[in-house]
Amino acid sequence: MTTPCNLGTRHDLLLFDLDGTLSDPLVGIGRSLNYALAHFGYTELELAACSTYIGPPLDQTFTTLTGTTSPQHVAELIAKYRERYADVGYAENVLYPGIPAALARLSEAGVPLAVCTAKPHVFAVRILALFGLQGYFRFVDGGQVGLHKWQQIEALLAQGAVTTASVMIGDRAVDLVAAHRNGLQAAGVLWGHGSRQELEAERPRYLFHAPPELPTLALGTNATEP
Repeated sequence: MTTPCNLGTRHDLLLFDLDGTLSDPLVGIGRSLNYALAHFGYTELELAACSTYIGPPLDQTFTTLTGTTSPQHVAELIAKYRERYADVGYAENVLYPGIPAALARLSEAGVPLAVCTAKPHVFAVRILALFGLQGYFRFVDGGQVGLHKWQQIEALLAQGAVTTASVMIGDRAVDLVAAHRNGLQAAGVLWGHGSRQELEAERPRYLFHAPPELPTLALGTNATEP
């Protein structure tokens, strides 16, 4: 089903997730997870299996993978993970085809863009700079351990950086839940690490199949809906 979408009457800002939405971080995240797991004697994962853990908070991921209930041990695992990620992992990203062109079209149309990611701000900025994308975004909001994405958006609302006319765009249910909990509209993308079933269960306003569809949010053409 498709309907016309005009930014001037619907959306005042497009808020993008980073991992799984703008770029594919599987190699860097997967290898860094295994670096931490191996250091503490846990079984390493097949790289493909790491896809499941792209999106959820890092502390939650290590709790699930190790079964630990110790906040101190989770902190140790995260520190070891970031040891490798800060060195080489962040650069093991692959930009999804069509993303630069989509961002360029949105920017040319005068659409305000921003990033909201669970990843720490310093890593998010490095990755955007790696691909020359940082200039497209009004701001980059990074997360921290223990902070949920819905809380990030809640804070952005309180600051006036986003409004309920803004749209959160992401590849995992956590992105859509964060948007809806704060009264924003949500857009799911199917080229990332979340399944169609996972995204449709959260009833996003839009569901995109490929990056070239993203400019339909601004250009008055057809925006794909689930």
